[in-house]
Amino acid sequence: MADLLSNPFATRYVRPGAISYRWPPGGVAEFLDRLKAGNWRGEIVGPHGSGKSTLLAALVPALEAAGHRVILFRLGAGARRLPRGAARLAAAGPGTLVIVDGYEQLAGWARWMLRTACRRRQSGLLVTTHRGSGLPRVAETCVEPAVAVDIVRELLGDSGSVEPGEVLPALEASGGNLREALFQLYDLYEARRPPAVTSLEDA
Repeated sequence: MADLLSNPFATRYVRPGAISYRWPPGGVAEFLDRLKAGNWRGEIVGPHGSGKSTLLAALVPALEAAGHRVILFRLGAGARRLPRGAARLAAAGPGTLVIVDGYEQLAGWARWMLRTACRRRQSGLLVTTHRGSGLPRVAETCVEPAVAVDIVRELLGDSGSVEPGEVLPALEASGGNLREALFQLYDLYEARRPPAVTSLEDA
């Protein structure tokens, strides 16, 4: 929850990891069981802003607590290859799980090289993608309206600047992209904030 002088929809409050992931029935244990059944290879599929990165932020500590070494790559827009830090793959081995957030952005040859490297090193591979990549599907993400309302209520705390009934129109206008919906609510919150407490924040 934001302090009284902050916009509760500012980046630092809504970035992956700042908002807790809402696990479905079965929770993280069921997710890990599915990943194990796929020999620690799998994909998380969902559209933009549907919670894939938030899921990973909740999942990595659970994987590390279970004894896995995690090598995580987050790909920026337009990335066609793994970043220079991909040299870390050389240290991968049994018990290591390589995670790529934004896998669909990689060029076909880069995906092939990554899969081959993981197979040769007997490492697991978990990716997030907007469409199926051929790996075992371990989760599909989407934003349920009730979950979106619950998240907004959590962010707002005692502030009543945004009403629950305004959340769903923002979600619909963004095509189900919760991240974009929260950006819209940021602007709405700013428009209603008394001038005396208005502050510049990174949206």
